Amino acid sequence: MAFRNWLTAAGKGILLFPILTVAAYVWTQAVSASGRAMILPVDPAPLVAVTKQGERSFSVEIADEPSERGAGLMFREHMADNHGMLFVFQETGPVSFWMKNTIMPLDLIFIGQDGRIRAIRRGEPYSEAAISADEPVRFVLELKAGIAARNGITEGDMVKHPAISRASTPGADQSD
Repeated sequence: MAFRNWLTAAGKGILLFPILTVAAYVWTQAVSASGRAMILPVDPAPLVAVTKQGERSFSVEIADEPSERGAGLMFREHMADNHGMLFVFQETGPVSFWMKNTIMPLDLIFIGQDGRIRAIRRGEPYSEAAISADEPVRFVLELKAGIAARNGITEGDMVKHPAISRASTPGADQSD
């Protein structure tokens, strides 16, 4: 009898695992198979990096939904030097990126909830290596590789955007 109960419980787990595995595979293949870049609307407010050489302004797409953050800049072949994608997470925490299916080399700028840049990392095309900051962050800005250095953007600089302001305001709705 105990064997039968274990077998029934194990059977449910055995059935659930393949179903979840297939669902994850199908979703990944659907994104990969399309081979098309996700293009989000450009936010009307510019993102501004406050550097020692002055303010640098960028137009940004906002990736604030899990599916948007998952696709990011995959398959994107071209992007203007003054354009990027701002990844907005629901709360501050450790985040990690990879460059699978990402054609362009990128600067990944890790930003704390207060808007201060915590780390800048380089992302190499098609790499599956994890890219992360050494501390928890709330936002990540992706720009074409070399744009951060060319614009004098360094760790410790401030980044301003309404999405960042909302997150850093005490008592603000954190579900943006």
